Amino acid sequence: MPRVNRTVVLYLLLISSSVFLLFQLYYYRKYVSKLTVKSFLALARRFRMPLFLIDTAVLSLLSQDALRQRDRLVPEPHCGFLCTDRPITAFALQANQWKYDVALPLAAEQKGFELLELRGEDPRLASLDTLSGDDIPLHFLFRLHGYVIQVVFLYERSGNYLWHGALRLHADMDRSFAAFKQLEYGRHAGAYDRPELVLTVLDGLDVRIPRNVTRFLSEQRHARFLECRYRDARNFLQLYPDDSSPDAVDFRRKVKQLLHLAARTLARINVPFWLSSGTCLGWFRQCSVISYSRDVDIGIFIADYRPDIISAFTDAGLKLKHKFGKVEDSLELSFLSFDVKLDIFFFYDDGDVMWNGGTQAKSGRKFKYVFPPFSLCWAELLELKVRVPCETVDYVTANYGASWSVPVRTWDWKTSPSNVMENGVWPPGEWAELIQVY
Repeated sequence: MPRVNRTVVLYLLLISSSVFLLFQLYYYRKYVSKLTVKSFLALARRFRMPLFLIDTAVLSLLSQDALRQRDRLVPEPHCGFLCTDRPITAFALQANQWKYDVALPLAAEQKGFELLELRGEDPRLASLDTLSGDDIPLHFLFRLHGYVIQVVFLYERSGNYLWHGALRLHADMDRSFAAFKQLEYGRHAGAYDRPELVLTVLDGLDVRIPRNVTRFLSEQRHARFLECRYRDARNFLQLYPDDSSPDAVDFRRKVKQLLHLAARTLARINVPFWLSSGTCLGWFRQCSVISYSRDVDIGIFIADYRPDIISAFTDAGLKLKHKFGKVEDSLELSFLSFDVKLDIFFFYDDGDVMWNGGTQAKSGRKFKYVFPPFSLCWAELLELKVRVPCETVDYVTANYGASWSVPVRTWDWKTSPSNVMENGVWPPGEWAELIQVY
C-alpha cells in the first residue's frame, strides 16, 4: 500500500509539473507579443520614429468604449489588445517626417532584434523621362524571440494621399525570417487618405492610432494601388507622339479641373467611382488623357446610386446635359463643365458579367456594353487619387479589343466598341421619362 501511495504521489507531481510548464509556455506565448512591442516602441522613441498602429487584428478590437475604459480604468497593465495568437504586429511610419539613421540597425541588434530592411524604387521620381527612382525604405521587419514587428513606410504622393510599396524579397534574403503570408501589408502597393491620429494607451503602452478606426479598416480592405506603367507609356508615345497643340494642352487642363471637381462632388455624398472607357484607356496606355477624346468617362456601380447625384453635380456648378434610362436599366448621366462633357455610366452586376447601357436619343435604341467581372484598385491620374479596374487589361480589351494600344481617332459608340450589343428599344410611351436631353 505505501508503494502504491508513492506511485500516486509521483504521478500527481508529474501531472502538476506538466501543467505548470504548459501554463508557463502559454503565458510566455501569450505575452511575448506585448513584450516585443514594448521593446520595439522604446527603440522607436529613441530614434524619433513617427509611428502609428495599423494592425487590423488589434484595431478591430478597439471601440470608443475600449479606449475610454479598458485601459484607463484598469490600474495595472494588462494584455487585452496586443496579446494575440498572431506572430506579427504592424505599424506605419510617416516617412516624410523621419530621416533614416544609420545607427538604427546596431541599436536594434543591441536590444536583441534582428532587422530585415526591404527597399524599392521611389515611384514619385519616376516619369516618362526618368523610368527609375532612387531606392527608398518600404518595409522594415524587426524580429525578437520569433515575434515580428512590421513597419510600413507611408509616403506622401502628389494626389495628397499616402502610399506604401509592395513587399518583395530579393533572391538572397531569408524567406524564413517571418511568416510572410500572414503579413497584412505588402502583398500589393496601397493608398490611403491621410488619417487623423490620436494618442491612446493599449495594454499600458502609449500608442498612436487612427482616430476613425472603422474608416481606416475599411480603407485597408480596399487599398490596393496600381502604379502607372511609365515604361509602356513612353514606348507608346515614341510611336504616337502626344498632341502638344494649344487646344490639346487646354483640353488636358480642363479635364484635370473637371476630374478633381467630380471626385470632390462624389466624395461629399460617399459615392465611389472609377475611370472608365477612354479615360481609363488613357491612364493605362499613356499615363495621361487622350486629347482627342473630348470628354471624361467614369463608372459607378448601380448599387452605389443615390437620388441626389444629379443635384450634387448641379450644385457644384455642372450642367446636366442628358439623362438616359432608369435605375433598374441602363442609367446614364452626362454633365457639362469647363466646356468638357462628363459621362457617368452606371454598371450592373449580372454575376458572370458586368455591363453598362447606352441609349440613342433619336431612335430610343438601347445598347449594352459587357465586361468580365472586375474589382477596383487605386491609381493616380492628373495628381488625383482615383479608382480603376484592377483587372485593367481585361477591362480595356473588352471595350477596345486586342488592338487597344493603337490609337483610333474615328469612334462610333454604337458600333466601334468590341463589347457592344443591341439591347432592344425603349417603349415610345416612356421616352419622355427615359430619354431626357437638356
